[in-house]
This record gives sequence, structure tokens and C-alpha cells, in this order.
Amino acid sequence: MSSIVAIVGRPNVGKSTLFNRLTESRAAIVDEESGVTRDRHYGKAIWNGVEFSVIDTGGYITNSDDVYKEEINRQVLIAIEESDLIIFLVDVISGITDLDESVTNLLRRTNKEVVLVVNKVDNNDRRLDATEFYNLGLGDYFAISSTNGSGTGEMLDEVVKRLPEKKEDELEQIPRYAIVGRPNVGKSTLINSLLGEDRNIVTPIAGTTRDSIYTRYNKYQHNFFLVDTAGLRKRGKVHEDVEFYSVLRSIRAIENSDVCLLLLDATRGIESQDLNIMSLIIKNNKGLVMLVNKWDLAEKESNTPKKLEAEIKKRTAPFTDYPILFISAINKQRIHKVLETANDVYSNRTMKIPTSSLNDYMLQVIENNQPPATKGKYIRIKYVTQLPTHSPSFAFFCNLPQYIKESYSRYLENRLRERFNFTGVPIRIFFRKK
Repeated sequence: MSSIVAIVGRPNVGKSTLFNRLTESRAAIVDEESGVTRDRHYGKAIWNGVEFSVIDTGGYITNSDDVYKEEINRQVLIAIEESDLIIFLVDVISGITDLDESVTNLLRRTNKEVVLVVNKVDNNDRRLDATEFYNLGLGDYFAISSTNGSGTGEMLDEVVKRLPEKKEDELEQIPRYAIVGRPNVGKSTLINSLLGEDRNIVTPIAGTTRDSIYTRYNKYQHNFFLVDTAGLRKRGKVHEDVEFYSVLRSIRAIENSDVCLLLLDATRGIESQDLNIMSLIIKNNKGLVMLVNKWDLAEKESNTPKKLEAEIKKRTAPFTDYPILFISAINKQRIHKVLETANDVYSNRTMKIPTSSLNDYMLQVIENNQPPATKGKYIRIKYVTQLPTHSPSFAFFCNLPQYIKESYSRYLENRLRERFNFTGVPIRIFFRKK
């Protein structure tokens, strides 16, 4: 699982700008799906080959002076508890404030790694002013400008150097299925129906599940871990610290799973927050099964499932190759089908295609439709191999990888999907110099 880095600090020091800069480093590798807005407070960053998650605690602080101290303390405490390293961001223009000192006091009592970063240092005078921050007693600092990016490279070198080495999970190596979705779509009810017992407290209040809980499921020839997660909800609705904590746990649950069962509410259709969650699943290259829950309450006409399925796939394009099931968790309608489908997607995600079969098929596909020439140069793809990654990734070796367009990459992905069963699984395609 990847490490979590939290950016903390008082309001208006530039946390969101830094967050955007760090997570943009990911853009070259993961395409933003069209129609999918990136969740503002969670992103992936990669530096020197090390991938980590970034959490921006900024937007969770209410905007009134009385609550500032108490609120920022609570947010920082949660960030401290959940993250592996903390970037403490301060502002050279305003110098050390009371709020900076209260955050410092909290950080001193933790055993987490803290990197002190002084922002808005974009000229020599300010570089001199930054020395004031030695008075916080947190040791050396990094002077940066998150707006123009100066100094961020050295800061990131330090961050990745101090991240803990990834440990293999102690949990037995069997499939892990995370049940995710907005609050109140029926996640705990689904787990209870699957397990046939009240494993979780189920109440109709949104946000009852505060934690991610692993549950072993071993019956009817199925053997896996179920991960129940607290509901993810829109940024504006996350008021209390436990909610913020839940969002972090849900992100961890997605990262620690193999297949995500994404629950939608049949009475509401697919909403922007569902697309956000789906975006997280795809960014993390996890398997996906879409479950339309509360089907017993939906208004039905003869073609409703087909119509709703078409609407969902239209909203999630270009990724549309995943199963959709219409269920009722409370009535146990089609819930055994859920497990079968999750198992199928898990098999698709772990499938390894022999290199000879891959080349026999894909080189013919390429022969039938060559990549378009660019600047009078012809692109020749000579060889294809599946990479030894947890999720399906393919390397296409060619003479001019930099000239291959996104549309051609999608063409190759579609041909792979036609021939091999990758339903429910994101595919990554890389072009490398031969």
C-alpha cells in the first residue's frame, strides 16, 4: 500500500496550491477520465519512482476565529494519526503566528516524520525572512514557492527519503473486496446480508460507519476479506473530524483492496460524488463492480435496468467495460451474484497473458491499423509484453514512443478488451523505446 502524506497548516498558507502541484506530477501517467472531477482533497503523487497519496487538510477548517484553534488542532490530530509523514506549511509573508505555534505544539508530541516547509519564498529578501522559522524549534526547513514550483524538488527529495518502506500486509493473501459508496447507500446492510449476521451497526443515519473493518468471508466456496468503509461524501458536507477520518479510511480501503464494489442508490441514479469515488478506484487500478442498490424502491418500467445502465455508462465513459448489477441489499436480492461477479473481476485483474499469444494477436492488430505518422516519421511497434504488476499493464516497444497519440492507445486497449476478458479492470498501456 502507498504511504500517506498530509499537508497541514493554518488557512491561507498555500496548502491547496502545493497539493495541486504535487498531485499534477501524476498527470503524465494517469489520464483524468473525462467527466470525472478529481477529488480536491486526495491525490496521488510520484517522485523519483516513489508513489504516495497526498491529503490536503485545508478545506476542512471552518471559517470563524473562535473555532480556528480547536478545529485546526482536531484536523491535525487526525492527519497525524492516519498519515506516515506530515508537511507542515507556513507562510514567510506573515511570519510565525499563534496558530503556527499551536500546530507546532501538536506536532512536537507526535512520533511522525515532520517536514517544515516555508511557502511564498520567491525572492532573496524573503529567503532571509524565512530564517525566522528556526524559532519554531522543528529544525531545518525547506523554502519554496508553491505557485511557481521553486524549491519543491529538494523538498520532495526529503519527503520520499523519509517515507517508511512499504511493508507487506500481515493479512493472508486472499482476495480483498472493498464496499464503497456515498453515505447511506446501504454498505453495512449489504455486508450484513452477505454475512447473515449483524456484523455492523446498521442505522438509517448517514455516516454511522466510522471505520474500515476487515471481515473474513469463507462459505459457499468463497474465501476472501470484505472491507466495509465509511461513506465518502462531498467536501462541503464533511463537517466533523470523524467524517474527515472516515474519508481517509475509505481511501486506504480502496488502496488496500483488489476489487471495489461501488454502491449507487437506485432512487437517485449516478451522481457526481459516485463519479469521484469511481475516479479513485480507477486511479488506483482496482477492479470495479457497480451495484445499483435499493432496486426494490426504484420506479420500474419494462426497460428501466437497460435505460439506467446506458445512462451510467454514458457518465463514466471512456471506461465502460465493467459489470453493473441491480440489487436490494435489504431483501438479499441478487446478492450471491455480487460475490460471483467480484470473483470474476478478481480473476480478470490477476490474469497473465503468455507473451507469444499477446504478440501473435496484437502485432496483427497493429499491422491492420498502423499508428498515424507524425511529422513525416513512421512509428513501428515491434513487440508487446505484459508487465509484472498487480493490475494489467502492457508495454509496447517502438521506435518513437513520444509520437503515439492518446486515441491510438485507446484503440489498442479496446482491441485487448475484445480478445481477452478484462471486464471490470482498468488497463494501463506504456510505450517504450525498443
